[in-house]
Amino acid sequence: MNRINKVFNKKKNLLSIYFTAGFPDINDTLKIIKELDKSQVDMIEIGLPFSDPLADGPTIQKSSEKALSNGMTTNLLFDQLKDLRKISDIPVVIMGYFNPILQYGIEKFCSNCKDVGIDGLIIPDLPADIFKKNYKIIFEKYKLNMMFLITPQTSNERINLIDDLSKGFIYMVSSYSVTGAKDSFDKYQIEYFKRIKKLNLSNPLLIGFGISNKKTFQAACQNSNGAIIGSAYIKYIENHGVSKTRDFIKLIKD
Repeated sequence: MNRINKVFNKKKNLLSIYFTAGFPDINDTLKIIKELDKSQVDMIEIGLPFSDPLADGPTIQKSSEKALSNGMTTNLLFDQLKDLRKISDIPVVIMGYFNPILQYGIEKFCSNCKDVGIDGLIIPDLPADIFKKNYKIIFEKYKLNMMFLITPQTSNERINLIDDLSKGFIYMVSSYSVTGAKDSFDKYQIEYFKRIKKLNLSNPLLIGFGISNKKTFQAACQNSNGAIIGSAYIKYIENHGVSKTRDFIKLIKD
């Protein structure tokens, strides 16, 4: 069984942390993973930096720009991850935009993911029907879970298609906007969370975009299987350093 599926079978109120590969420094990838492992997070998402990140807010955009200027590439990331499974058994997902993955070669990318121990991918700009038609068979060949995003604007029909295709979890975007840390959810977001919960989907749900503190993490957990934090963590390690990761996780979970 895939590590992603295992962790959802074992735990509730999952905390997944996103960071951008190559940020703050080019060689921080395994350092961050080690710190997150020591901090006992439940899942890790590694962002593949891209020059035109459509869904990302200013914090993640800035971290992508810095990572690219540091010299981060797809080849370098895979090289850094070759010792991943020597240091952690936590589920690890790569989140990246479709164009750089396509340019790299879908099959080559998936093969390298399997070789280093990546458990799945999130590709925000790859439509579910295109994935089903052209790429699903490749993901299955390399035993990679594919996770899709839904938003408050996603129709129930589309959500059911995504539920059929997703393996692992569904990434539930908290609002129809770019990523970024916020202090609380409004009543419309809470209504959206409840609407999706009532659909009784077969995949677990993780809420992302706008989770920044204990309050928003707990609110997300009340309406899903857990939450994904990106912008708030990236800001924290930029200001305090990677070595202070455990302090950040305590602010969210303790």
